[in-house]
Amino acid sequence: MTLKAVKMKSGIIKTYIVISCVLAGSLFSACNKFLDTKPEDFVTPENYFNTEADLDRALNGVYNRLIDNWGRMYSRGLYSYLNISDEFFYKNVSVNNLRVLDFDAGQLDVGKLWEVAYQGIDRANLLLENVNKPKMDETKRNAIKGQALFLRAYFYFVLVDNYGGVPLKLSSTTSPTAPNLPRSSVAQVYAAIVEDMKAAEPLVSDISAYTNNERVTTTVVQAILARVYLTMAGEPLKDVSKYTDALAYADKVINSGKHTLNLSYSNIFINHSKDISEPQECLWEIGMYGNQQGTAQLAGGVGIENGVECPDDNIGYSGGAVHPTARLFNLFDADDQRRDWAIAPYRYVNAAGTITKTAFTPAQIYERTAGKWRREYETQVPKNRLYNSTNFPVIRYADVLLMKAEAENALNGPVPAAYEAVNQVRRRGYGKPIHAADPVADLPAGLGSADFLSHLQDERARELCFEGMRKHDLIRWGLYVSKMQSLATEVNSTAPAAWKYAGSAAKNTTARNVLFPIPNTEITINRLITQNPGW
Repeated sequence: MTLKAVKMKSGIIKTYIVISCVLAGSLFSACNKFLDTKPEDFVTPENYFNTEADLDRALNGVYNRLIDNWGRMYSRGLYSYLNISDEFFYKNVSVNNLRVLDFDAGQLDVGKLWEVAYQGIDRANLLLENVNKPKMDETKRNAIKGQALFLRAYFYFVLVDNYGGVPLKLSSTTSPTAPNLPRSSVAQVYAAIVEDMKAAEPLVSDISAYTNNERVTTTVVQAILARVYLTMAGEPLKDVSKYTDALAYADKVINSGKHTLNLSYSNIFINHSKDISEPQECLWEIGMYGNQQGTAQLAGGVGIENGVECPDDNIGYSGGAVHPTARLFNLFDADDQRRDWAIAPYRYVNAAGTITKTAFTPAQIYERTAGKWRREYETQVPKNRLYNSTNFPVIRYADVLLMKAEAENALNGPVPAAYEAVNQVRRRGYGKPIHAADPVADLPAGLGSADFLSHLQDERARELCFEGMRKHDLIRWGLYVSKMQSLATEVNSTAPAAWKYAGSAAKNTTARNVLFPIPNTEITINRLITQNPGW
């Protein structure tokens, strides 16, 4: 392992472990120039993990896999091309591409997502096996152990969400001849996720212990557990008893008093672009740093592929690849201030060497791009065309409120507590005081449970668009295939001729697309594993 240190935007020196080489095989990545690596570049568990600093570096190495230099995790893929749904399409892509769901089990990015997640799991396993070695403060040790447990579980959550049942590997790799593992069932994977996260909850620190929201804290564990339980209550497990747990954990976050809505929806994302930490709304963000220049390789791409179209590097280049569907645009009322923030109402145009901010006309729905993260607010100079330091929010307080509303409705119907949770989010979206009833912003009174859920589903689409949640939500509601196929019909019937390809991914969607294929590399090496249906 090679130790490297970089300075985070918070001003803290962040050290992290890069696995220089791990054993080739089904759960691991190969390394380049292995024979050229000097012996002093390596350490082993026997001569490492001896100090608190060693544990901190190892923990940062686990967090590191949530970024991934090649964009397969939260630097890009998990909110863009790995999460194709009915909320957006890719400009000028219609065939032979993952972005339109035209691919097979050999697709590189699908294989790399699997690989990077298992790298994170293996790093967490190694840390957990050595966390008790050094003499140190037990509270600090517990915080490190709790984060490692949670992160191992979270990597499994990413895997089971995208691939279904996967091999459960709960110990580190010690030999290239270690036996392969078969797939565990979806239920078994979720049981392991819940066990690790519940074990982590009393160990991790409160969010007040940190100067930023890039660490896993008590309310992060609770919020993600609410998401896990809500997922278990839906497809494919359909364990409706888990609505009770989802509600309990959402309430833990709400009752903690640690979080609240940012009163300005746009400021959430401006803060990200400005590298301003705001833990009240954003419980947990994936921390990006720099622009991939020099020794720091922790940059991301938030607001680049999924940003406002702009040809100018000084303002902040974006090709404007991600475009909203008309379905998403039309979900918003004209008075909903989120629409013209989440969906850019303008682009930058180069006219004879002059860059002009040009507004879209009301008819130009398909021309618009994602607009949540706008590079014009970035403060880093110079700006890189492909990388930036903008953090990505994994879980926001608005999501917690919407999860509470959904769980309340499933258990008790649309009771006042469910209405109040979703209406706080809506009032903020309309620029209204969040705790005062408002006839414009609030949901209609007297809804039945089914209608309330339908409204809530649309509200999640509006509030969380472009944040990697729509595909996940549609799958757990059992709506992914039907929503995609109906989108194909809508686009074909209503889109301008030049934009009818916007329905390409929807047209290609079948039942097999609920899950990714198990990568061919894994199938080839691991004879105990089976392929997902349809692949």
